[in-house]
Amino acid sequence: MGQFVEMDIFFFITTVVVIAIGVLLFAILLRIWRILGHVEEISRDVSEESALVRGDIAELRQRIKTEGLKVTHLRKFLGAVVKRAVGAVKNVRKARVRDRDSEQGA
Repeated sequence: MGQFVEMDIFFFITTVVVIAIGVLLFAILLRIWRILGHVEEISRDVSEESALVRGDIAELRQRIKTEGLKVTHLRKFLGAVVKRAVGAVKNVRKARVRDRDSEQGA
């Protein structure tokens, strides 16, 4: 009878450990899923921004071809790039505050 009790204890402990590992792996996979979602958002933002920068560069090249190289062309180009970058940083900060507030409210 003692062997059966030992086997029951062994299988009970093994079952608990397997369930605990399964829950842990599930939590890890959920976290990875969220991270990949954020990576996808970031890559989409980078793609959109690079398209805008390409457009700005094309416009700069066109102005240089028609009017020649002027400092104002470079200033306008850099101003547009910096303005978009500052706007993107502000949007990220607002999103972080909004996420933090929603987590605190939940």
